[in-house]
Amino acid sequence: MSIDIEFLKYPIGKFKMPELVSNDNILDAISIIKSFPAQIFAAVSPLSIAQLDTPYRPGGWTIRQLVHHCADSHMNAFIRFKLALTESNPTIKPYEEALWANLADAALPIESSLAIIKAIHLKWGVILDSMKPEDFKKTYFHPEKKRSQELEEITLMYAWHSQHHLAHIQHLVLRENWSFGK
Repeated sequence: MSIDIEFLKYPIGKFKMPELVSNDNILDAISIIKSFPAQIFAAVSPLSIAQLDTPYRPGGWTIRQLVHHCADSHMNAFIRFKLALTESNPTIKPYEEALWANLADAALPIESSLAIIKAIHLKWGVILDSMKPEDFKKTYFHPEKKRSQELEEITLMYAWHSQHHLAHIQHLVLRENWSFGK
């Protein structure tokens, strides 16, 4: 049986920004961002310690690392979001996510990161719900990408990011045929 590494890396495909972003695109993305904490909790709560320490693909992060990565990534995104809403095109600070995934806190139980995800997404949802259409046009400058990014793009990207990592977990559970006595 051959392994489709590209599918394992991108089970929902790579992020694609629509040419024109509709209000429905934004509302769908907000809904995904707001529902992500419950979805990731449901996906990981039945998993054993051994399952949490299973890589989602050969050479990939473990489920534990994915959960901690989502907390780290979404904390950064939320801070960047608030910077863009309160400053004029601020330059954000990139970080080495692969290195962060190997720091000591990546070995912690996942409950700490699930709590962070729950809190960040609650606050993020409140901010998103309060934004006017012109707020989604506000930007920050990403020095690695060498361009400014609008908050509408970031909103869609983090909805994708949430679903992307959720799919990593769900697909591993299916591939491994892990059952949880339902």
